[in-house]
Amino acid sequence: MSETAIAARPPEPDFSALSDGQLIAYREAENRFRASGAARAILGEPDPGAAIHWREIALPGRDLPVRVYRPVPAGAGETAARDGLPLVVHVHGGGFVGTAAQCDWANSRLAARLPALVVSVEHRLLAPGSTLANAADDGWDVLDHVVRNAAQWGADPARTAVFGESCGGLISALTAIRARDAGLRLAAQVLVNPAADVTGTMFDYASMDEYADSPAPVLPQLRLFRRLAVPPGADARAVSPLYADDLRALAPALVVVPTRDAVADHGRRYAGRLSAAGTSVRLSEYPGARHAFLTLPGVEPQAGAAREEILRFLRAALAK
Repeated sequence: MSETAIAARPPEPDFSALSDGQLIAYREAENRFRASGAARAILGEPDPGAAIHWREIALPGRDLPVRVYRPVPAGAGETAARDGLPLVVHVHGGGFVGTAAQCDWANSRLAARLPALVVSVEHRLLAPGSTLANAADDGWDVLDHVVRNAAQWGADPARTAVFGESCGGLISALTAIRARDAGLRLAAQVLVNPAADVTGTMFDYASMDEYADSPAPVLPQLRLFRRLAVPPGADARAVSPLYADDLRALAPALVVVPTRDAVADHGRRYAGRLSAAGTSVRLSEYPGARHAFLTLPGVEPQAGAAREEILRFLRAALAK
């Protein structure tokens, strides 16, 4: 949760042979880099039109950090207009590594330009003893807490969306399902390269075969992700939105798929299931873009176009 001006990026480890201690050491070093000014050349600069700060939320059994993005008033007369803002609850990608700070570029622009209150969940990362079910609970509990206390946050609970990338897209999809089941009406869900299947069929897709080693070897990371996400004996279907029993009456969805991605077919298949269930969905593909492209505007030219598409989608969905 700390931020530094300079941090060296650690070398990428052998994900197929990491000990528990090596995993923790790697992610701490990597997250220090992602939260540092040194990373902004690839992760992008925040929008000066948004104020950014960390805050802790008291949840059942734990205090959880969130990164809050709020539009900066243009003048004294605009202060009142910054109450009753649309709410976007965001979940970062990474799974066993990652931090909300890596998403400042996109989230600050959503806050400034929608405008909206964006609350990004610093969820419990996957590790031995901390499964995907924990991270999914964090996504849902933050949404539920902020909506129930919307007046204190300056948010309009009737204009709420969820948004996430990769593992965060998976958590956001699960959150949208839980919101419907709890009677909480969401205005939209934005799922960017969601890893929608963590069952035994996770690797049984053409995109996995095509991009397992290009642009970089990813299967060792994905196997580690699945091993940590779903321990032996756990019900993988319970945390795989692709296999949810009922996908009807969910919030309208934008599913963003970078095509040069091993999990591209997860997003395509989930968009198809949403459509078949009668849930409004738009599938938007970005040819040649890599898995984490939305968080890499310094090296991924299509990140800007995807961000603008997400902004337009949310602006329409969250309009009064």
